[in-house]
Amino acid sequence: MSTVFLGTSDFAAAVLERLAASEAHRPGLVLTRPDRPSGRGRKLSPPAVARRARDLGIRVEQPTSVNGADARALIAEAGRSRDARTDGAGASAGEAGPTLIVCAFGALIKEPLLSEHEILNVHPSLLPRWRGAAPIERAIMAGDPQTGVSIMRLTAGLDSGPVCLSGTEPIQAHDSYGTLAGRLQELGGELLVRALDAAPPFVEQSEEDVSYAEKIGAADRVVDAGRPAVELERLVRALHPHIGARVALPDGTLLGVHRAALTDETSPLGLNVREGRLLLGANPGTLELLVVQPAGGRAMDAAAYLRGHGPPGRR
Repeated sequence: MSTVFLGTSDFAAAVLERLAASEAHRPGLVLTRPDRPSGRGRKLSPPAVARRARDLGIRVEQPTSVNGADARALIAEAGRSRDARTDGAGASAGEAGPTLIVCAFGALIKEPLLSEHEILNVHPSLLPRWRGAAPIERAIMAGDPQTGVSIMRLTAGLDSGPVCLSGTEPIQAHDSYGTLAGRLQELGGELLVRALDAAPPFVEQSEEDVSYAEKIGAADRVVDAGRPAVELERLVRALHPHIGARVALPDGTLLGVHRAALTDETSPLGLNVREGRLLLGANPGTLELLVVQPAGGRAMDAAAYLRGHGPPGRR
């Protein structure tokens, strides 16, 4: 089977590597997003998928729009090239061409591309729960006991297509995005190869238990003392290490929060310093901020931050 892979993120790069290791389904082409500025110097950098594909020796293209005629021609050409290598002849007229694999691509796939190929999507949730852009983060933030990966057929709806295979993964008490995503990307790669090998039947999703994982916005990142400490602790884990939570200091600047823990201590509402420790009194509960990052600085433990910057609130 000829395949073309569409993805962008580190998660997608790991799934691509597993797909490439399967001799029968190694992609003939990878499509990803254009290079973007990143880091303090705002230097143009390729997406993780572009770097991984080049390391694997797979052709990479970065079209401005995957739905444009040029990108669609690249996809069709990749399918014909694979057929010629494996069958000794080009694909016959009327064939659907390669199967498209989509994983964390980050752009909407529209008609006519949507109907021109079989398109499988690797989605890191147990659909229909957490359709949308941030399923891993939202599952941790909600305190879900488990999540998983679903292999679904891409349709015009938001992650609403039929599912052919899924697998579950427990969410551990101290899981961050980084640790959970690492296990889910491994699961996703295995499920994808199994789905391509066995072609299990697709089953329509239920519409009764749908939830949506909205994209993480600026307001979602705020460690707000007006919320329960248990929710804030999950928030910090859900956004580490890729996005980052942050708390507002009395002077209005934002302090990044990389790691935090619940404590049985009581503390006044807001940021407080106690014996060299940084505590956030929440409503209800108390959160100890363990690893923080001042604006323009590096991540450090709270004690080092307090030694260098002084107390941000009441002692």
